[in-house]
Amino acid sequence: MLLRSDALSCYSGSMNEYHEEEFRACAWDVDRADRLTMAAAYNYCQEVAGNHASLLGVGSTYMKANGIVWILSRMSAVLDERPPSGTKVIVRTWPRGTDRLFVVRDYELRNEAGAVFGRGRSAWLIVDATSFRPRRPEAIVAGLPVNASLDALPDGARALAAAEHHVRAGGRSVAYSDLDYNGHMNNARYVQWIQDALEPDALADALAMRLDINYLAELRPGASADLFQSPLPATEAWPTRVAVEGRTTAEGTVSFRAELGLGACRT
Repeated sequence: MLLRSDALSCYSGSMNEYHEEEFRACAWDVDRADRLTMAAAYNYCQEVAGNHASLLGVGSTYMKANGIVWILSRMSAVLDERPPSGTKVIVRTWPRGTDRLFVVRDYELRNEAGAVFGRGRSAWLIVDATSFRPRRPEAIVAGLPVNASLDALPDGARALAAAEHHVRAGGRSVAYSDLDYNGHMNNARYVQWIQDALEPDALADALAMRLDINYLAELRPGASADLFQSPLPATEAWPTRVAVEGRTTAEGTVSFRAELGLGACRT
């Protein structure tokens, strides 16, 4: 997980409707253009989500005691601009209720002046720790705040369709630095794999980014994956768009599917 400095937590009301923490963008959080990477933003969001779940009483300790686990299924994030190293990044998160089997959570990233430069939405599954079958989430998250009127990224955490005309863009193996404290591949490491499969100049030159990712099948320690990419039609907001897919080398199972948009500063 990410090392934090200047940590600060804030809550609104007795139900902890939102949770907020501060990060300092470090040298390892930016690219060669000294711009915050999408992987760093995902790391920030992952950290505050876990901490807020614990404060709400549904964190890892509660889940383990009840034989269930949180599984991140979908995540979307938009960086309207990408601040440099040394920037104080204030990350706020809040629950957004349930959508079928998913538990939804939103995010905002602000700079020290309070301006929002990043937004996100994630969709989580609650699964049995032994069988990995999904559990209905309503009883587990009953009583948690819903924040029905607070939409950070309404079109986020969506299901992605398989892209056509994929071309192999390299391969990776799950190594020591990819694993989290549970021995699973860290969700943000998938984002680093996606970044590394793409053209470095295009990523460094992008002033704004959007990444949507679907986590479809776990990549286990020692597993190898082939990475594929294909261009997607441009939009006014995102003139450069690419689809990236990871497939296990041995079985060809799709482990993740992503769409990345690159554009100019949007604020």
